[in-house]
Amino acid sequence: MREGCADAFGRASHDGDFTVQSHLSPLRGLNRDNSNMQETLLPLFPLEAVLLPSNVLPLHIFEERYKEMIGESIRNKTEFGVVQAGEKGILNLGCTAIVEKVVTEYPDGRMDILTVGRRRFEILFLDQEKSYLRGAVNFFDDEDLTEASPQLRKTALACYELLRQNEDSVQEPPAQDDPYLSFRIAENVSDLSFRQTLLAMRSESDRLMHIQQFFPDYLAMLKRARHIHKIARTNGHGLLGKDFE
Repeated sequence: MREGCADAFGRASHDGDFTVQSHLSPLRGLNRDNSNMQETLLPLFPLEAVLLPSNVLPLHIFEERYKEMIGESIRNKTEFGVVQAGEKGILNLGCTAIVEKVVTEYPDGRMDILTVGRRRFEILFLDQEKSYLRGAVNFFDDEDLTEASPQLRKTALACYELLRQNEDSVQEPPAQDDPYLSFRIAENVSDLSFRQTLLAMRSESDRLMHIQQFFPDYLAMLKRARHIHKIARTNGHGLLGKDFE
C-alpha cells in the first residue's frame, strides 16, 4: 500500500477505484430507513484506523486532495467521514469527524490537526467526481435505548483499570455514567476489528458485554508482548521466535 495521509494509527488508502466491504453488526442487520440520510455527499477519508464517537484522532495532512478536503471542513465547520481501508476497499460503516483544533500549519499547506468523532454512518454509494472520495450516507444511532446496568458498567471499567495497569499511556477512567462509556474505553484499544465491531453495534449494553469478552485475551496478548520485549532487550532473543522453530 502506498503511503498516503498518515495519522496516529496508520495510513490512508491507496489511489484508485474504491469498493465498499460490508461490515454488519453481529447482533442485527442495518436499518434501511433513509430518514437519516444526508442530502449532500459526505467527504470520506479512508484510513487504516477506526474512529468512534467521542474519540480523538490526530491527523497529519499532507496530500493535496486531503488538504482541500480538510480545508473545506475547517472553513465551513463541517464534518467528514473516517472509514477503515481494507484489503479489497473501504468498509461500509464509519464515523464522522470534526476538526477540533489545528495544531500546526506549515508553509507548504500541510497541517497537524486534532479531530473528534461524532456520528456513525453507513455508506449507501460512492462518488469519485472530486479529487477526494465522497459518499451518500445514512446516519444511525443505537436502536436499543435501554440504559446499561450499573453492574455491567462497573465490570467494563474494571477491565479498563486492568488496561491502565498494562499501558502507561492510558488515560484516567471515564465516569461510570458516561453515555459514551463503551466508546471511551475502546479509545485506548488499537485492535481495529474490535473497534469496527463496536462501531456497528446498536446497543450500549451489547458493546459493554463485548468489551468484557474481548479484554481477557487482549490483556494477555499485551502481557506477552511486554514480556517478549523485555527479554529481547536483555539478550536479543524473544520467546516468540521459538514458536516458529
